[in-house]
Amino acid sequence: MGILVSLFVLSFLIFFHELGHFLAARFFGVKVERFSIGFGPILAKKDYAGTEWAISAIPLGGYVKMKGQDDLDPTKRDPDPDSYNSKKPWQRIVILFAGPFANFFLAFLLYFAIAIMGSNTLAPVIGEVVKDSPAYEAGLKQKDKIVEINGKKVKTWEDLSKIISTSNGDLVLKVEREKKILTLKVTPRFLETKNIFGEKVKKKMIGIAPAAEFINISYTPLEALKVAYDKTIAASKMIIVGIEKMIEGVVPLKEVGGVISIMDITAKASQMGIIALFSLTALISVNLGVLNLLPIPALDGGHIVFNIYEWITRKVPSEEIIYRLTLLGWAVLIMLMGLGIYNDINRLMGASNG
Repeated sequence: MGILVSLFVLSFLIFFHELGHFLAARFFGVKVERFSIGFGPILAKKDYAGTEWAISAIPLGGYVKMKGQDDLDPTKRDPDPDSYNSKKPWQRIVILFAGPFANFFLAFLLYFAIAIMGSNTLAPVIGEVVKDSPAYEAGLKQKDKIVEINGKKVKTWEDLSKIISTSNGDLVLKVEREKKILTLKVTPRFLETKNIFGEKVKKKMIGIAPAAEFINISYTPLEALKVAYDKTIAASKMIIVGIEKMIEGVVPLKEVGGVISIMDITAKASQMGIIALFSLTALISVNLGVLNLLPIPALDGGHIVFNIYEWITRKVPSEEIIYRLTLLGWAVLIMLMGLGIYNDINRLMGASNG
């Protein structure tokens, strides 16, 4: 069952991406010759509203084939008014960007749904106070619940961490201890810790760790809009930084995962409940959006770069250069896909041997 869910999720994410391209293309009057759910040999098809709607054999996403666009041969051009490459560069950029945007928008909708439904998160309850830390010196104790900082209500441990890390000067804390509210003053200090990439960094902290206490938190629709926006932006930033760290060598190439890892993680998330599945699906959707905007010629981002060049210079890039760069882009993508599958197989073999 988990494998079927992960197949559906992955297919839906890519389908939604292609739907973005389709809607933008039709908005600008570009003929979409085929919209396929899946890849490979066509199993069934039907013509409707000038587009061939198809179901293909390999259920991993889908594709749209626009008139005048050929990803395998980007030098092909069609002068007809309903052709992709007859449109102005800025219109083509919108069509190209619409796919990744659809992924960001889907992630936003999923985060919004999670915020409305409510999810378990760490409560702002102290599980440990580091000796000689600002919190220790201020008199904070284990099991204290922080309810307010500098007049701002604190609902979750995430709220608490964010306020402390972005603070300036002293913090006035309202703390619930044994059903009494105490007011304590603490001054954060830059302390050494490790980020999610294992790097040592300096961060404003007061020296506390959370208790293993969870609360279910939900938001009003208006609050949920802001939560969804913040989470979509945070996920995008995290993926961009992750790519930077991989290029810098901080994240080893062996950590690169492929479709097998994605399906395995999604299958496990589906067994944990709808909230976990929505959270992971949103993160993968943002991942697809960011990766497709990378300036690699075979991806949307690479095509956007070509169109920006044409828009600024009012010259069509050299067909020879486009062709060679696109071949290079495909080579890079195939190598990355191969690396992901190689790492996936190694992890599976390691798990079976263990």
